[in-house]
Amino acid sequence: MGRQWQWLTLMAVLLGLLVAALVVGDAMVRIYQTLALLSPWVARLVLLLFLAILVAASYYFWLFLRPLRRSSPLAPEQRSEAAWANLGAVQRQVEGLQDRVAQQALAAAAADLQATMARGDLTVAVFGVGAAGKTSLINSLVGAPVGLVGPSLGTTQVEQRYAWQLPSVPHPLWLIDTPGLAEPGVAGREREQIARQIATQAALILFVVDNDLHQGEFTLLQDLLALGKRLVVVLNKADRYPTADLEVLLAHLRSRLVPPLTPQDIVAISADPKPLPQVGGGWLQRVPNLDPVLARMADILRVEGEELMADTILLQSQQLGEKARQLLDQQRQRQADQIIDRYQWLGAAAIAVTPLPGLDFLATAAINAQMVVELSQVYGCRVSLEEGKGLALSLAKTLGGLGLVKGSVDLLALGLQTNLVTALGGRALKAASGAYLTRIAGKSFSEYFRHNQNWGDGGMAAVVSQQFQLNQREAVLKAFIQKAVTHLMPLVEP
Repeated sequence: MGRQWQWLTLMAVLLGLLVAALVVGDAMVRIYQTLALLSPWVARLVLLLFLAILVAASYYFWLFLRPLRRSSPLAPEQRSEAAWANLGAVQRQVEGLQDRVAQQALAAAAADLQATMARGDLTVAVFGVGAAGKTSLINSLVGAPVGLVGPSLGTTQVEQRYAWQLPSVPHPLWLIDTPGLAEPGVAGREREQIARQIATQAALILFVVDNDLHQGEFTLLQDLLALGKRLVVVLNKADRYPTADLEVLLAHLRSRLVPPLTPQDIVAISADPKPLPQVGGGWLQRVPNLDPVLARMADILRVEGEELMADTILLQSQQLGEKARQLLDQQRQRQADQIIDRYQWLGAAAIAVTPLPGLDFLATAAINAQMVVELSQVYGCRVSLEEGKGLALSLAKTLGGLGLVKGSVDLLALGLQTNLVTALGGRALKAASGAYLTRIAGKSFSEYFRHNQNWGDGGMAAVVSQQFQLNQREAVLKAFIQKAVTHLMPLVEP
């Protein structure tokens, strides 16, 4: 709900409470006077009871007002502090990246965001479908033809930024002309994705339309509002409509968007009005009418500028942090996969070279313990060799308790038969099964360390079962068996 609607609601509630208090107070005085004639003690007891109820009601009314006082749980200063903390975390994560290109890109993005915070810049993004008049609006705001305009879709294909200043707004402003929305083809969808990404950088969004909202525009508006973005819907080309029709169209737009927007957040303008023919020949070129959108922008940025800037910086820092976490997680996953791949064939070699009476996964616990230690280091945890042994033994028992040892043997026996290596006998099957179980163990421990040494609500058994299911997929199993044949044939050939 918009801030103005919140205060209107609050005023209506306060007025209703005042009227109710007068009525109840008058009734209470009458009751007290009547009871005092019969028993002053009873009158005082009733009065105290009434005051206790009044205090309790006031407390619960205060709890009701708390969410109305501020829609966001954090003040602008707190959100700025949170953004700085996020950027500090990003820098620490970036230092751990091995991909130099990604590292430099993230470091540059973090530095740009810090510079933006220091300068106090505010960004206004102009959105809209192709040919709605986005670029014409920016040209009129800037006062110069800085962008190309045209009747066809796709005139603006990449982001364009323009420095700007709005009287009475103390912050430096940047206007961004975004690629058009809802344009056909792959290129149109890619440009729309770019426009959506730009939305996260904007403190204020001018959503330009030249008619009623179609479904794609309405959906995007809902997405932007869900992000918490501040919006003004700008009905451009108002000069094309008779006054009565324009009022009907504005009323219809407001009926669809108020709330969460307020009626003042939907304005009509003429960024590039068409000339009018004159009696006797010639044309009258009309001047743009931008007063409604300029006034609304000034009101919003003057009153809410600090809050909007803090919200935008916090959102961008969170997204940058999430991107850094994803890159770091992918890097760690690659490193973990390399460790798992190495240890699964070490375990298989141990079983193949030293035949056991039966497949005993516990016999490879020492190898798996070292694997656990190395995996913990990849994820920034510190696990000793003794702790690794305990974890490896616990997981081995879990594998046996779930019946996955026999399940692995049966699964690989079928796969090895299809690869025509049954002549190699039971040693190959035991070794391959040992490698497969080591792989399941390694993948399980990778999840354990990735979640800060936490098995989750389902415990170790749930994680192990999930990894067993994932590694049964045809493509994964086929690739594993091919590697098993390559690694094990030299070891088991007579």
